[in-house]
Amino acid sequence: MPRYADIRRAIEDRIISGELQPGDRIPGEEDLAAEHGVSRMTVNKALSALADAGLVVRRRRSGSFVAAPGSQATILEIHDIKSEILNAGRRYRHVVFSRRVRVATAAERARLSLSAKGRVLALSVQHFADDRPFVLEERLISIAAVPEARTVDFSVTPPGTWLLERIPWTDALHTIRAINAPARVAARLDLRVGTACLVIDRVTWRSGAPVTSVRLTYPGDRHELSARFSAGHRGR
Repeated sequence: MPRYADIRRAIEDRIISGELQPGDRIPGEEDLAAEHGVSRMTVNKALSALADAGLVVRRRRSGSFVAAPGSQATILEIHDIKSEILNAGRRYRHVVFSRRVRVATAAERARLSLSAKGRVLALSVQHFADDRPFVLEERLISIAAVPEARTVDFSVTPPGTWLLERIPWTDALHTIRAINAPARVAARLDLRVGTACLVIDRVTWRSGAPVTSVRLTYPGDRHELSARFSAGHRGR
């Protein structure tokens, strides 16, 4: 293995293990050169390779730092459904089938870290592309986290768009699975009962506080997931 690759691997292992955290400064070129018994040129080559992999950010006169995880490290990003449809050159509309503020169930309280009497805004929304059902959205919004949502009817702006515009999120958890559409879902999506569907369950947080939980159900033959990410983000 070339010496620069050996140095790169040593630093990469420290990042992936968590020994070096995002924002931490990487030892300087002179220190690394002395530690590994190589020239600064060799160290520079190793740091450049780490930067190309997205693991390190190099700043002139400041040094090299561990990069914060970027969007390419997220297998599934949070997209605005309305923008996704419009950007594809298709007509968009949505219908709010139900909207109700109520006390959360035990499972919902656990998911959104609510108190025993915690309340949620429960929404059922159908999104259409060219007047064809695109996705069924079933969403819960924590009233404690977003009290202003209580008075919004979402008939003009869909809830996902509204939240992305007003409530910055910091963390998200996605669970992806396949189901055979039950009668209720099949009716909304204009499918036969039992048709294969793709389901994305997502919870988003803002600074550690859960904001919303949503289930998105797509007809299986009308949607796909695609992501591009680099090998440098493995294990992160």
